[in-house]
Amino acid sequence: MESLNGVVERITYQDEESGFAVIKVRVKGFSELITFTGKFISINVGTVIEAKGDFRVNKKFGRQFNVTDYTESLPASIYGIEKYLGSGLIEGIGAKFAKQIVEKFGENTINIIENEPMKLLDVPNIGSKRVNAIISSWQKHKNIKDLMIFLSDCGVSTSIAHKIYKVYGEESTQKLRENPYGIVDDVYGIGFKTADIIAQKLGVSNESYNRCRAGIFHILSEFASEGHCYASFDDLVEKGKKLLDIEPHIIAMTFGHLKNTYELICEENGEIIYLPPFYHSEVGIARRIHEIAITKVAKEDNFNFENAVEEIQEKNNIRYDDVQVSAIKTAISSKFSVITGGPGVGKTTITKAIIEIFKSINKKIILTAPTGRATKRMTETCNFEAKTIHRLLEADHVGKFSKNEENKLVGDVIIIDESSMIDTILMYNLLKAIPDEMAVIMIGDADQLPSVNAGNVLNDIINSNVIPVVKLSKIYRQSESSKIITYSHQINLGEIPDLSNKNNSDFFFINESEPENIVSIIKELCLKRLTKTYNVNPVTDIQILSPMKRGLLGTENLNIELQSILNDSKLFIKRGANKYKLGDKVMQIKNNYDKNVFNGDIGFINDVDLEENTITVDFDDNIVEYSYQELDELVLSYSITIHKSQGGEFPIIIIPVHFQSRIMLQRNLIYTGITRAKKIVILVGELNALKYSIKNDISDNRRTLLKERLIKKFKQD
Repeated sequence: MESLNGVVERITYQDEESGFAVIKVRVKGFSELITFTGKFISINVGTVIEAKGDFRVNKKFGRQFNVTDYTESLPASIYGIEKYLGSGLIEGIGAKFAKQIVEKFGENTINIIENEPMKLLDVPNIGSKRVNAIISSWQKHKNIKDLMIFLSDCGVSTSIAHKIYKVYGEESTQKLRENPYGIVDDVYGIGFKTADIIAQKLGVSNESYNRCRAGIFHILSEFASEGHCYASFDDLVEKGKKLLDIEPHIIAMTFGHLKNTYELICEENGEIIYLPPFYHSEVGIARRIHEIAITKVAKEDNFNFENAVEEIQEKNNIRYDDVQVSAIKTAISSKFSVITGGPGVGKTTITKAIIEIFKSINKKIILTAPTGRATKRMTETCNFEAKTIHRLLEADHVGKFSKNEENKLVGDVIIIDESSMIDTILMYNLLKAIPDEMAVIMIGDADQLPSVNAGNVLNDIINSNVIPVVKLSKIYRQSESSKIITYSHQINLGEIPDLSNKNNSDFFFINESEPENIVSIIKELCLKRLTKTYNVNPVTDIQILSPMKRGLLGTENLNIELQSILNDSKLFIKRGANKYKLGDKVMQIKNNYDKNVFNGDIGFINDVDLEENTITVDFDDNIVEYSYQELDELVLSYSITIHKSQGGEFPIIIIPVHFQSRIMLQRNLIYTGITRAKKIVILVGELNALKYSIKNDISDNRRTLLKERLIKKFKQD
């Protein structure tokens, strides 16, 4: 075993979850940078590292020093200090101020920041505001580092330590010692298994109440992540035995206590178990739909539906068929209604007619949808402003809605588009804010993927048969020539479409079985073939949709590959192994109410400030700044998952289809992906994988009781 000392020059790769990193180190006695690989608690550019390990030869990357143990210390040389401070680690210090501070204080810089930070005011143009930010960030960095060391024996990643510190601050270590399972409730994104690892290291008993309670909530949360609103008692005991490795009677005792204290809600004599938010939301949705549906509203004098429809047809030079007229009439005359159907069947045409009729009788209309992309499309096609549900309900910085049962929305009609995407909890929050007198019209494709979060709201409402539903199925003349439209309907019926790639088609299949070749084809399509044939911008007009995140054909790898060929900007900020370049297409991956951006929003990096270590992203004219520490909220979005594409439309889409993604190859997934395209669809991959996905009509069979609650509620009349 050898020992090497040096300064970290560059971080080539860093996985914050596993801790594994590949770093370049300047080692005394070596003319070239040495590649170190191994698990590191947290490593930063400029850090002095003393590592033990041995040299190994990697077939692909050459000689590397495999680290088995290491210690690190703050840099002592002027060179190292400047690298360290300029890495983005400390808020308020970018490359420019790092250089100025080191020029002023030299090798004494760290001591000044540590013990006499107000002397930083002697640095030209630094200002007291920036100095205070540096002081705060330096202390925070020290505290997080201490927390990381405390957690390092548990194998907990650095990203987890950051999340814990964000909630608990300086009390983090104390809180973990008192009850490590508390982080499951208190810290977003940390689950039972992480807490259990920490608890085991701290010597917490397997049979402790806190552990069993956290395990039960973890099991129920896992069911919710799979789309279910409830679990059965038998499921709870069976999964609890495997997860907790304890006797069933201990699980039953803990469950009984949680039931008695109403931390869990049970039905069917305790056989059906809900987490309270899902129970109250299901019950609340059924109640609110019933209350809205039965509320009488005064009819408009002198309003003639047939005349109104005739006027719109003449004005827009259009003729509606009987089903379309029925859909319009149902929406106009009902207090609560649903219009559903696939692409090209006239949902947008009907929505525009409904808006025109309501406007003609001076009704105040609200348009909304679950995602920003859906509202943008709705605004453009209907020529009427639409808002996301979160914006409509005026979500505050912690996600609490200002519009609610005590502060209702104002209006006469609300039209909700892309309703298949709405989950149980969001639907209840929306219905709470809708006054009884307001008419509700839900529009969506019931055959698309259901909501990412728990519930199957649109389908449950349709299948309850308690409110008026109109299903559109006829493909209209303007859509008949589109293979995207006709093929998506065939796929939805389980039929294999014609994949012969005929001339003038808008639907193509490229047969390739090797994943590496599929990646190459996708890159060539984006860089050359599509841009040349259709004269499009590969960044703004082409969207790669992948069934999965991981793997060679997953979004993570495809984004790296596509960034390398589509963005040659030299201006970027690097965090870990991720580069955020000027001009990159990026996606927000968590709701940030302070910034008014939400999970799934896509934007473009329009500014990179190397001095402040910040980037600015344009989300459809919502200009948002991100600090270095906030960059984990963004991912590249040259490729996104099909789930994330819901509610949006893109001129050209490319979908890799391969058995690497077998677990995700389902009919409604492929159907949803294809229907996101406005002009061109290209599938690249294995023919058998595509056939498998089309035939694989696995129903989600989500565990909800919304349909039954609706039926029961309306039967009570």
